[in-house]
Amino acid sequence: MIELSNVTVAFDGQVVLDRLSLSMRDGEFVYLVGATGAGKSSLLRLLYMDLKPDSGDVRVLNYDAESTPSKDIPRLRRKLGIVFQDFKLLEDRDVNENVAFALYVTNASRSEITKRVVHALADVGLSHKRNQMPHELSGGELQRVVIARALVNSPSLLLADEPTGNLDPAASSEIMELLRKINMRGTGVLMATHNYDLVRKYPARVIQLKDGRLFDIEIK
Repeated sequence: MIELSNVTVAFDGQVVLDRLSLSMRDGEFVYLVGATGAGKSSLLRLLYMDLKPDSGDVRVLNYDAESTPSKDIPRLRRKLGIVFQDFKLLEDRDVNENVAFALYVTNASRSEITKRVVHALADVGLSHKRNQMPHELSGGELQRVVIARALVNSPSLLLADEPTGNLDPAASSEIMELLRKINMRGTGVLMATHNYDLVRKYPARVIQLKDGRLFDIEIK
């Protein structure tokens, strides 16, 4: 699902990721932890190919960063679900339209789009909110909309960048239950987080990004 080998990334001469390697199996749930500024977001950007490595190999779902032309990157991203901490929803469109937006570029028929959106919103428990605008929703509901949007293309891999970072403990637990349910259906999940309490409550493999390198660790 993910294979990184000896990957280095530097910004303005400062090394952020230093010859790191990572392997993630199909259907695995993995936490990515590390201090603020450690490079977690940069690592995720490598995986959806918004960032190219200075050296090393990046392979995601059989797409190789070195050989994949720019025109094929949208095809990779349609096989990924990407969940951002700051939601990135369209404020002038309702829930239904926000989730459907990811499908408009896929040439899916209107009936297919409707079917997929209905299914995705049901998955996250928001069918009754489909006509509401983002400003009418709570933080937890907004994050569920983001997850529905990420799921609407039936991705093989979900990348979540601090998905509970702006939520209270109850909403955070709801989001974690949802991500675990998605994972149990076979979708791989790589989740960047600072919340060690959630990691303890929902145990899975943990990798730590520190000094530009990755380490498998245990959270006690």
